[in-house]
Amino acid sequence: MVMLGIKLGPEEYPPVELMNYAIAAEQAGFDAIDVSDHFHPWSELGQSCFTWTWLGAAAARTNRILLGPGVTCPILRYHPAVIAQAAATVDNFAPGRTYLGVGTGEALNEYSATGTWPGYSDRQQMLFEAIELIRRLWEGGYVTFDGAFYSTRKARLYTPPTTRIPIIVSSLVPGSAAFAGLQGDGLITVASEMSIIRQIVENFESGATQAGKDPEKMPRMIELNVIYASDMQAVMQDFKKYWAGAMVPALFNQNIYTPYMSEMNGAIVGDDTLKKRLCISNDPEEHIKYIQQFIDLGFTHIYVHTAGPGQIDFIKSYARDVLPALREQNKGAAGATEATA
Repeated sequence: MVMLGIKLGPEEYPPVELMNYAIAAEQAGFDAIDVSDHFHPWSELGQSCFTWTWLGAAAARTNRILLGPGVTCPILRYHPAVIAQAAATVDNFAPGRTYLGVGTGEALNEYSATGTWPGYSDRQQMLFEAIELIRRLWEGGYVTFDGAFYSTRKARLYTPPTTRIPIIVSSLVPGSAAFAGLQGDGLITVASEMSIIRQIVENFESGATQAGKDPEKMPRMIELNVIYASDMQAVMQDFKKYWAGAMVPALFNQNIYTPYMSEMNGAIVGDDTLKKRLCISNDPEEHIKYIQQFIDLGFTHIYVHTAGPGQIDFIKSYARDVLPALREQNKGAAGATEATA
């Protein structure tokens, strides 16, 4: 079955408040949680807790909901061996209901914390190697690894994962989607123009097929920005206040490494841009129609994201008004076999 989840943003909310939203989402009937992993937020007004601490706490405070990072960059500010250990620990708290989302990162988080920001092709090669090392550590035993970027000497996870953790690889543009299919157990992306999303899906499937995998059995996750609130204009302003920098993906590979720099580049995001990038409506049918088009493209995990202080109201109303209809019209749809592995 399609999993209907929520994107929770540490870039906007303090960690304890964010935890309350996670608990409320599970109680309301959401299936999954996707949470950012940032060192810096997109805005000077934002927050930025340590996501791996938060995921451990969320795993302990929830019972059935799938949860994971969307996404972690395991190549610069983290050594991949540390991420292998972190994800394994979360799996011990939440067996079978976590995943590891990975990507090549943003200068906002990596350059700011390390002073290092290689070009994209180098970072992709680093990610290739990091994924290999993480998987070898999860397999157990002592791992001596001599790569171009990372080395270990008889490294071993003495608290290994209890279940198989899928590695979900991020792709925001068609050019990186084949890599996600080749190297990942699944795909995670963010909504953009439908022509771009279709090409991302096609390239992901091509890469997976090339690697001898069945793409129909691989989880495909997508984050959708939505507004479903009584005061839609206020939520739009909060999107611009906290998230405008994230809505200029062409800037992700540039050397923008402070929230202030993010704000300056996000200043080009106006109401017209938001209306093109978000589903903004108080009519649940509009949201159902909007989400269904991504399900029809084969996405197995839908994460809706909204902004502003009315998160609890959003969680309850969306779970009441939108999720049941989506479940009903997708009843019996074949989901990815590894979606909750």
